[in-house]
Amino acid sequence: MFEDDIEPEDQQPAEIRDRDIPGTGSRVRRGGTGGRRPPDGTRRSAPPARRGPKTAMPDAAKPARDLLEEILGKMGVPHAEIDYLSRPEGEYFEVTGPDLAMLIGRHGNTLESLNLVFNNILNAGVKTGRKYYTIDAEGYRARRADQLKSLALMTLERCVRENAPQRLEPMLPSERKIVHIALAENASVRTESEGVEPERRVVVFPK
Repeated sequence: MFEDDIEPEDQQPAEIRDRDIPGTGSRVRRGGTGGRRPPDGTRRSAPPARRGPKTAMPDAAKPARDLLEEILGKMGVPHAEIDYLSRPEGEYFEVTGPDLAMLIGRHGNTLESLNLVFNNILNAGVKTGRKYYTIDAEGYRARRADQLKSLALMTLERCVRENAPQRLEPMLPSERKIVHIALAENASVRTESEGVEPERRVVVFPK
């Protein structure tokens, strides 16, 4: 169903990575807190994402956490805290600290590159049983996941109401995976990905 929707994101153009999610009325801003600047000129933080409950670090995740801690130290982020989160779309390492703007980078490029390098190092030489983690900071990946789930449910309703396929906007592979998982257990629709990167998108079909 979505085997092809877990590939790296590093070559996706910014207009695909950093765009409005249709139907949600919101946009995830990369490289900052995500808050809009009100008329008085002060900056307000974005509402916290529903990141899911923090869970005890599984033993299997501890070597990966240690690797991420080492990489962050070499990047000049030595005092960040790393929590483990389990979400329906996968396992997350949530990085928190006093100033993570440098870690996120412009349009989130630094964080996405870190995620790619981290998972490549973690799985180097591993042929079976590879593990992949999503590195998040300031919760912006979690916010985007929540928005995509809302979009998936709205698309489901429209698909059933109109009894016609619904094509979503092009998305990153990891974003398509979130939509697939959100609708996987629904008996009324099925999902497929179509097109060629970077224009590959999810299509929701009525069953």
